[in-house]
Amino acid sequence: MRPGAHSQRYFGGMMFGFLAQRLFQAIIVVFAMSIIVFVGVYAIGNPIDVLIDPGATAEIRDNLIRQYGLDQPLWRQYLTFLGNVAQGDLGKSMVYNISVVDLVFSRLPATLELVLVSVVIATVIGIPAGLYAGYRPNGIAAKAIMALSVLGFSVPTFWIGMLLIMLFAVNLGWLPSGGRGEVGTIFGIPTSLATANGWSHVIMPAINLSLFKMGLLIRLSRAGMVEAMNTDYVKFARAQGLPDGQIVFRHILRNISIPIVTVFGLELGSTLAFAVVTESVFTWPGVGKLIIDSILQLDRPVMVSYLIMVVILFVQINLSVDIVYARLDPRVRLKGGK
Repeated sequence: MRPGAHSQRYFGGMMFGFLAQRLFQAIIVVFAMSIIVFVGVYAIGNPIDVLIDPGATAEIRDNLIRQYGLDQPLWRQYLTFLGNVAQGDLGKSMVYNISVVDLVFSRLPATLELVLVSVVIATVIGIPAGLYAGYRPNGIAAKAIMALSVLGFSVPTFWIGMLLIMLFAVNLGWLPSGGRGEVGTIFGIPTSLATANGWSHVIMPAINLSLFKMGLLIRLSRAGMVEAMNTDYVKFARAQGLPDGQIVFRHILRNISIPIVTVFGLELGSTLAFAVVTESVFTWPGVGKLIIDSILQLDRPVMVSYLIMVVILFVQINLSVDIVYARLDPRVRLKGGK
């Protein structure tokens, strides 16, 4: 037998057990949340009161109720919903009168590009700034960086968004106050990132959305750096005469990457789910703006489908983070395989 083959099969089996356990947990979570979401949304009001004219006859009202299946008991409506979901049908919007899947995916590219830019901004600025603040914790620049992170945590997103609009759109006139701007194509995908006008529209809401994540990455990176600076491997690396950049990026960053990757993955899901505030402030035509409009109009199929998709998205991201975590730390595979 080839040396190491037995251990490879052993760890491969544990990795399979780890993935099977996480996948089973994910299915249970999605099923439980679908019940909670369905019951919660269907308890907030009757959409028929919003859809039809108050002066409509009782016959018209009853026909519309039967058309949408609202005359059925809640448990039967839920089973019908599950059956449709199993066939890839999330229903039809009561307001837009089109498939919910088509409606959501028509708005999804705008949200994804906003989230992508905000995550890149938070990562490119947050991690290096946190590493520097931990490397020189008593410097003026480090204290300014930590003050910025506190600002990102403490100040409400909508308030910062309005300040950005007042400063850069109203007073200075440098950037537009809202909207998505001109849309081009990249590899056949329509996106505002393909045009200069689109970038002028996305940069301000992306900065607004990135501040909380940036503050979180700064604090995580700084805490990991401060802890790592007192470890033996850093002292040995310095004793060998290695340059500071090599010590930080080749040794320290690799060892503190596990909590950063974990939190980054979880925050990616929250950024997608909670971009609602930013999209509302900047009138960004994404999924978040769609769900706000759907709540105001009691468009039940859109609300339920959106929330279920968010749950699935969170579960998928958590599963991906678990897999990356297991690759970075073999002890996770050992625990998951038991």
